[in-house]
Amino acid sequence: MASFKIEGGRLLSGTITPQGAKNEALQVICATLLTSEEVTIANIPDIRDVNNLIQLLRDIGVKVRSEERGAKSEERVYAFQADSLNLEYLQSDEFVHKCAELRGSVLMIGPLLARMGKAVVTKPGGDKIGRRRLDTHFLGFKYLGAKFRHIESRDVYEISARSQKSRANSLKGTYMLLDEASVTGTANIIMAATMAEGTTTIYNAACEPYIQQLCHMLNRMGANISGIGSNLLTVVGVSKLNGTEHRLLPDMIEVGSFIGMAAMVGDGIRIKNVSLRNLGIIPDAFRRLGVKVETDGDDLLIPRQKHYVVDSFIDGTIMTLADAPWPGLTPDLLSVLIVVATQARGSVLFHQKMFESRLFFVDKLIDMGAQIILCDPHRAVVVGHDRKLTLRAQRMSSPDIRAGIALLIAAMSANGTSLISNIEQIDRGYEHIEHRLSALGARIERITPSAP
Repeated sequence: MASFKIEGGRLLSGTITPQGAKNEALQVICATLLTSEEVTIANIPDIRDVNNLIQLLRDIGVKVRSEERGAKSEERVYAFQADSLNLEYLQSDEFVHKCAELRGSVLMIGPLLARMGKAVVTKPGGDKIGRRRLDTHFLGFKYLGAKFRHIESRDVYEISARSQKSRANSLKGTYMLLDEASVTGTANIIMAATMAEGTTTIYNAACEPYIQQLCHMLNRMGANISGIGSNLLTVVGVSKLNGTEHRLLPDMIEVGSFIGMAAMVGDGIRIKNVSLRNLGIIPDAFRRLGVKVETDGDDLLIPRQKHYVVDSFIDGTIMTLADAPWPGLTPDLLSVLIVVATQARGSVLFHQKMFESRLFFVDKLIDMGAQIILCDPHRAVVVGHDRKLTLRAQRMSSPDIRAGIALLIAAMSANGTSLISNIEQIDRGYEHIEHRLSALGARIERITPSAP
């Protein structure tokens, strides 16, 4: 298990560019299974979750090749062609085991149902941040007419969209009201519905920019999706999808992480090409903590601030930041916002509504000297130090991707040298993060245990 050794107290300055969006990448890479033609995707991040998904597609027979886009370009571009899938391997225990270790694999179900008529699934892996149920996915497939069969001996579910009387795809369009605006659930249902017979109407659909990107890509492939950007989507089924080219948006969570980093340890940082119109209220969430976030075209400028003062509501009550479905604040950034709040002037109540275990990492911040009251699994009050008391270096372990980057930011601001273990969690979502931050002046060393 690798670790990061961080020498804190160093100011960072310069320019950094966000990677391609992790969550969008998982969706659109799985969407390549919907066609036998080649689909080219640009700006793919070099991170563990995405690389593992690409390898999983290779394992099932998808042809994957890297494309060069100019001698100086460091952007990753891959072409995918799913023209000869290994159907036997798709039913194997080895495939199911690999899917169980990668949460993004759940996004393969919709495309496989639409094109192949069947899929085998088990509970997928991912962050241990509380319950992340798949009911929305499965209810959507049931609305479309899929049948479920539990195979107890393998503890898996076999999902079938084939008619018993013929080999024709029996998914049929229908109206559905989703029980929650699940992003991955919406993406999965959209992909299954693209090739269903008739019209599917999805109400209470997630409408994040990454869902919009998926829909635009599918339409370029020949799908018929309308209502994009709203929570009411209409999908008219088609019989065949074609190849296309697609470019990922910048990762909004990484942009937010860099804003938080710049607020804590920045001496003037420019975040380039952020796709400002797709960031929603993320910049304003940091502004509510008193962080100056300036715009220059499609770049964000975060100047050095000796102090930043938390806003209060108009009636004078304590500032509250809570996660919510898009266009609300993404839950993935609450960890970073909590760390930023530890050095603000003022107090903030954070309300993590979606996951009941994501705030438990604050005990590590408390050990570092932060003033945080964990009210319950969903709420924490942070009393800012106003930089009068610097966090202390600590040994700690990264519990998940987002808490991991928050702890890394805290360690960079702390006095002394910190050690963060289990950084494989950070690697799942952040591309070569130690090298990119070192280019800004950070002192981060990756320590890899030697082989026995």
